[in-house]
Amino acid sequence: MMKNILVLCTGNSCRSQIAEGYLQYFAGDKAKVYSAGIETHGVNPKAIATMTEDGIDISGHTSNHVNEYRDIDFDYVITVCDHAKERCPFFPTNAIKFHENFPDPAKVTGTLEEVAQAFRDVRQQIKTYCQQFITDNINRE
Repeated sequence: MMKNILVLCTGNSCRSQIAEGYLQYFAGDKAKVYSAGIETHGVNPKAIATMTEDGIDISGHTSNHVNEYRDIDFDYVITVCDHAKERCPFFPTNAIKFHENFPDPAKVTGTLEEVAQAFRDVRQQIKTYCQQFITDNINRE
């Protein structure tokens, strides 16, 4: 049975978008992955660029508000930043909740290369987490 996974972040522009891309990639047709924010900031172009480097196209993703998904019965909800976990609206759901606080690469300042490296570092952390999440929760069934 296909599982529904929701990834939540503050602005649904960067970390949750990267996580959505990897979760969908690793889950294949075993899950439908959504991402949303408690605000919407648009998809960060640097998040799109860093995922393209790893062969995953998230350029078609949209930035969505969590309220848009109220009618979906989620199996898993993953918050990827502490702010979203604290401010997340209550979901009338039986979803199993997970939380992992990833640093926000969009807040990094410095040269273009330093910022790009920050995005790569966070991308790698999220990729590792997502691969393990799918192994532990989706592929076991």
